[in-house]
Amino acid sequence: MSKPRIGFIGLGLMGAAMVGRLQSLGYDLTVLGNVTRHRIDAAVAAGATEAANPRELAAASDIVMLCMDTSDSVEARMRGDDGVITGLTAGTIVIDFGTSLPGSTKALGDEVAAAGAVYLDAPLGRTPSHAVDGMLNIMCSGDKTAFDTVEPVLQDLGENVFHLGALGNGHTIKLINNFFAMTTANAMAEAFAMADRAGVSREQLYNVMSAGPLKSGMMDFIKAYGVDGDPNMLAFSVRNAAKDVGYYGTMAKDLGAATIMSNCAREALGTAIEEGMGDAMVPEMVDFFVKRFDK
Repeated sequence: MSKPRIGFIGLGLMGAAMVGRLQSLGYDLTVLGNVTRHRIDAAVAAGATEAANPRELAAASDIVMLCMDTSDSVEARMRGDDGVITGLTAGTIVIDFGTSLPGSTKALGDEVAAAGAVYLDAPLGRTPSHAVDGMLNIMCSGDKTAFDTVEPVLQDLGENVFHLGALGNGHTIKLINNFFAMTTANAMAEAFAMADRAGVSREQLYNVMSAGPLKSGMMDFIKAYGVDGDPNMLAFSVRNAAKDVGYYGTMAKDLGAATIMSNCAREALGTAIEEGMGDAMVPEMVDFFVKRFDK
């Protein structure tokens, strides 16, 4: 049975890794991006076709995948005279792999349905290095029949593929997940900086903390930089982290729920961006707290 034709929009670190994975498995891809030219060139060199615009990409695809940075970016690619929606045909399935606002996702779902197609949200867990090997966590939600259709493709991209119910549930769960992750990451970063301030060993602090119930993958990501000097175990920028925590706050506000715990992470990440650390990786927040304590 032939593989579906895939259109992929957004070849950043994660998107490019996913495209490479799909190409290694023999999928026919059409790609589109406007920031990282070298990743587009690499995909084309490996056999992909570059589309002129989202409409053209959608018209050439059975499945349209987006891996964008913000809801605004997704909406800009989906709407407009040359947007994805104008190129959709009946039965096409559109998947948003980014971390978007649930309200935006549901609105786009209605517009895609009006064009005779189906919209799914499928935000991702893990890192680009996991994407290379098809080991992502994929939190998909939306129409179950459409999910069943694309599940074989998702299984090629992910180790753990979930169907989470109604459209928007995936993005809701991802925002809660990322709020918790970034709060934990910032707490661990501050803990290492506090150890410095108190004159105790970061490694000894980690050894004690990781021997108890605090042990977690996120702790290890921050330790990889704070103790071992490697910031790339968590290849997730401070800017993207701040965006996700901000989206969590927006979602909470829309639900009429006053969030307390996310405020500290949002403040820390936002201040780090103001101080020029937006493109740094989240584990480098250790340096932010060290400098803050030294002021």
